[in-house]
Amino acid sequence: MIFWTTLLIIHGLLAVALLGAITHQAVSVWLPVRAAAGNFVARFRAVPSQSYVIAIIVLYLVTFLLGAWIYTQYRFTARLALEQLRFFKTVGVFEMKEHLATMGLIVLPAYWALWRRPLVAEYAGARKQVTLFLAVLVWANFLIGHIANNARGFGS
Repeated sequence: MIFWTTLLIIHGLLAVALLGAITHQAVSVWLPVRAAAGNFVARFRAVPSQSYVIAIIVLYLVTFLLGAWIYTQYRFTARLALEQLRFFKTVGVFEMKEHLATMGLIVLPAYWALWRRPLVAEYAGARKQVTLFLAVLVWANFLIGHIANNARGFGS
């Protein structure tokens, strides 16, 4: 059990790093700072959005693969308990998480292509949309993971 709990903690830490990176990038793309960054919010928005691309792709892939590995344990332990307790909404929401994570994986090649250097100005709108889409997916997966884990707790 310690092994799976450790993997879950690492998965959570990677998810937080991914969440921070994609949030920074999405905010910097959708709300760019026009003047020198002064306060906290302006500095948060002033990050160089292109510098996050490789980190986001690597974090997404590693988090996805680690989550898929942990999923095998969830499928045979926690999910059965949730079904026995008749927490069908929690199980269903977690099923949505699986689909959303896969959709994000499918979008990653387009995300990478749109952010390749040199940035093509005519793809700026597509970059913004794909980045926002990926950010919403990452946030949804993060929140759903916490809801599912808190319904019964990992390994209990």
